[in-house]
Amino acid sequence: MNRIALLAASAAGLAVYAIAPAHAAVLPTDATETVTSCGNSRLQAGLATRVCAEITGTTVEFYGRVGLAGPPSPGGPAPAPRELLTTLSVEVAGAAAPRTQFTSALFTASNLEVRGTADTVPCGSTVRATFGVASYPYAANPVVHEVTVTC
Repeated sequence: MNRIALLAASAAGLAVYAIAPAHAAVLPTDATETVTSCGNSRLQAGLATRVCAEITGTTVEFYGRVGLAGPPSPGGPAPAPRELLTTLSVEVAGAAAPRTQFTSALFTASNLEVRGTADTVPCGSTVRATFGVASYPYAANPVVHEVTVTC
């Protein structure tokens, strides 16, 4: 492929991304396939955090991920374990108030997942989750992820 054709194909691909809304992931699903999507990561309590959704049909389960923000220094000691207080809130737009789950967890150098409950929602529903991580003396700075369930 010559350079002009490659450039044109790249520009067309970027144009498709520019059309999609940035605030909510619209994910086509069927009853047997599980689709996973994650929001942007953010530092909380000095750790990398992210909230993700698994959608199977009209069932949505959100979970938060916590990991090291970067690799430990070579030859340095392993990071000390830290006690975390996590908050995972999930709400269906236009429905009842958000459901919030508080979990205390001990974080070591390995990744940690905090799973919420699975909810069945009507087709076309937008579901939003926030995931916050606090560790003394740091307050939570929640990450957010929204998905729209299509059928």
